[in-house]
Amino acid sequence: MTADERGQLWHGRFSVAPADELVAFTESLGFDVRLLFDDVACSKAHVRGLQRAGLIDADELGLILGGLDTVEMEYRAGELDFLASDEDVHTAIERRVTEVVGPAGEKLHTGRSRNDQVATAFRRYVLRSLDSLAGRLLDLVDVLIERADEFGTRAGSAYLPGYTHLQQAQPVLLAHHLLAHAWALLRDVDRVADCRRRTDVSPLGAGALAGTSLPLDPDSTAAELGFAARFENSLDATSDRDFAAETLFVCSLIAVHLSRLGEEIVLWSTEEFGFVRLDDAYATGSSMLPQKKNPDIAELARGKAGRVIGDLAGFLATLKGLTLAYNRDLQEDKEPVFDALDTVGGALLACTGLYATVRFNTDRMAAAADSPYAAATDLAELLVTEGVPFRSAHAIVGALVRTSLDDGVPFADLVAAAPELGERALALLAPGVSVLRRTSPGGGGPDPVSEQRLRISAAVADLRGRFGAPES
Repeated sequence: MTADERGQLWHGRFSVAPADELVAFTESLGFDVRLLFDDVACSKAHVRGLQRAGLIDADELGLILGGLDTVEMEYRAGELDFLASDEDVHTAIERRVTEVVGPAGEKLHTGRSRNDQVATAFRRYVLRSLDSLAGRLLDLVDVLIERADEFGTRAGSAYLPGYTHLQQAQPVLLAHHLLAHAWALLRDVDRVADCRRRTDVSPLGAGALAGTSLPLDPDSTAAELGFAARFENSLDATSDRDFAAETLFVCSLIAVHLSRLGEEIVLWSTEEFGFVRLDDAYATGSSMLPQKKNPDIAELARGKAGRVIGDLAGFLATLKGLTLAYNRDLQEDKEPVFDALDTVGGALLACTGLYATVRFNTDRMAAAADSPYAAATDLAELLVTEGVPFRSAHAIVGALVRTSLDDGVPFADLVAAAPELGERALALLAPGVSVLRRTSPGGGGPDPVSEQRLRISAAVADLRGRFGAPES
């Protein structure tokens, strides 16, 4: 088989066909085929630019655009045949366009390199994916806010223990706890927006590395493709994969936040905690143990975080040793990004359904939060309001806690008998009282949570506006 019969775009320089092993090792069509629609769109913008520059005439433009439409239609219908010589989706498109329209198709690649072609199509794909990711994040935030509203932000609303070091610390409203996760996810949306802004730059026109001598206008193609700007430096344009690394980082941190949500459900759904009961549609069973209901979504959200973090770490290791400009190593950008976007996107959908349907056992939560020890800080702060230095107040109450635990004496009895506290302090130990005392801004009591609820609605509206209400 000759090099011409192989069909590689670069065959003219070579006297023999590429080895089968080279073709097998270097092909990327198996995963970059998902860029087909983006590459077709970029190719249409490019050939219109060729026609404006006088490099092709109107008839040739019509033929090539028609050929690109044919490729897209054939792919949608599952009728586009790929050949062994199609190294990647970009080669396959150009080859098929030339088959359909003849010699005019050979002008498609005029003034363009696969280096700027690939980078442009990939950026376009990532931009759309980031919009989708933001939509799914905001959908999960909406569910968390809805569940927070369900359990109230005023006195008498559901509350539970807050934890540090996984040890009971102070009680907080359940709404406050759910909104804490929502705020973390909103930071993720904000990071997606920042990542999107830096991704929104067209490399088309940079050529292989130094631009072209042909009278092409990268500003017009960037505008036609909907990019906010075009590249400033052609070397940077073809070698820059910061946007891919940043997308991987954004996905990794989202995955970490979902892992934390998942770990919480895993703990809370145990008999030992008993804070939640999973909906049957969002849980699995055991093949051996009939009584089991397993939190598989939560566990996989936790487990897949490591995979996404691995995508980021692996790609950064690929980038660290590369010189300017394009190197074939950069072919390794797509698989980790595709994997991370798919994994995190799927996890967001699953976690949204999980949190929308989970049932909270507020009685069990309240019983756990009503331990008298949970009011220890309130007792110390009571002494502070009476002029006792906080460190001394801390020591007084701490000693009472230690005596109660060591000697088995009810904490309330020790508080009542303590000369610094006495009967007047017992009211702070009553169920539900401690959570009412969390009054500082941003805190876990009713008044600050009500204020927080207004603020988070404004934050959601602002972020939705930045994405133009992206589709989920």
